[in-house]
Amino acid sequence: MTENAALRAAVAAALPPDQQAIALAVSGGGDSLALLHLAHLVGAKVHAVTVDHGLRAGAAAEIALVAGQCAAWGIPHQVLIWEHGGQIAGNLMAAARAARYALLADGAGGGGVGTVWLAHTADDQAEGFLMALARGAGLDGLSGMRADWAKDGVRFVRPVLAVSRQMLRDHLIAHGIAWAEDPSNSNDRFTRSRIRKALAVLAPLGIGAAQIAQVVQNLAAVRAAMDQTLADWASGHVETIAGTIRIDRAAFEALSLEHRRRLIVAALRWLNRAEYPPRGADQGRFLEALSQGRGATLQGVRARITPRAIHLVRELRAVAGATAAPGALWDGRWQVSGPFQTGAEIRALGLAGLALRPDWRDSDLPRDALITSPAIWCGDTLIAVPLLDAAQGWRAETIGDLRLFILSH
Repeated sequence: MTENAALRAAVAAALPPDQQAIALAVSGGGDSLALLHLAHLVGAKVHAVTVDHGLRAGAAAEIALVAGQCAAWGIPHQVLIWEHGGQIAGNLMAAARAARYALLADGAGGGGVGTVWLAHTADDQAEGFLMALARGAGLDGLSGMRADWAKDGVRFVRPVLAVSRQMLRDHLIAHGIAWAEDPSNSNDRFTRSRIRKALAVLAPLGIGAAQIAQVVQNLAAVRAAMDQTLADWASGHVETIAGTIRIDRAAFEALSLEHRRRLIVAALRWLNRAEYPPRGADQGRFLEALSQGRGATLQGVRARITPRAIHLVRELRAVAGATAAPGALWDGRWQVSGPFQTGAEIRALGLAGLALRPDWRDSDLPRDALITSPAIWCGDTLIAVPLLDAAQGWRAETIGDLRLFILSH
């Protein structure tokens, strides 16, 4: 099979069933433009989406390049703008990446598209591995980027993750298609640029992008096996109760340290829906407290230890200010339905709300679960507590299976 045919086959294999539409993130660079053209060649029902981060003056020309190619190929094109007002806290690259994925998910979901394609390549995989190696990363960091995953109801797919950057450039050259070069790719102020130059030095030693990508794939297989083992274990030893997690203590203590760590990280993500896990040192302190039978808090989650179980609950102060309108998710994970009245909103029940419902003692629900659960308020008036008022048509459920959070560690 020729390289061109292999490229087409890889892209065609990633097409969703029944020719469902896909959104493709296109920056104007060679990788994403090549993937867009390949998607066009294999007959994908594709919509191009460009995110304007508002950080570089040259972005306007790149957007114009993408728009021109889309017009030539008859592909719809949409530009999404990151509205940050110039106020960006913390790591700029990380903030831009998070904003990009959020905009892509919102744009795709709002347009009725369930799949977003990203043009990361084997070179990106290798560069990411070396960057993780420099940070002293563990298995998760060294296992590389996932080929596909789901976020906010949208499936993200990387169809050319096993393809070299040069193959995509060769495809563009063969078809006479111009692309834009991001100047940051050759700017040594950025770690990734320096890593790319290091790869060029390592390649003659047999440590090229293809070899590193194979190592990453092997590590990813190990990670997947560990997570599957842990997910199967959790089925018999972990319960989710009214938005809280109960872990059999004796069984937990019998796990290996790495499996305990992975379970706690997944549990934290299920409870707080944070984008990133806590730092390794903070994870270590939390696990040490659990091993000593002490309570602890981390990332908006509180652990309470009993002789038989470890109970993980949302920290009250983490949800005290959380509000949501009827129909919207509360605290990023609760879906609430019922006979909402005008002016009602969803807030935590809290201690004050619990005091208004002494009948809670007649339920089998833990106090810790109730005070951090969603309640319906109209101003200062408590209207309902969905976990207690199912008979009145109220319902509150957490979205997402804990096992899936383990498997997507």
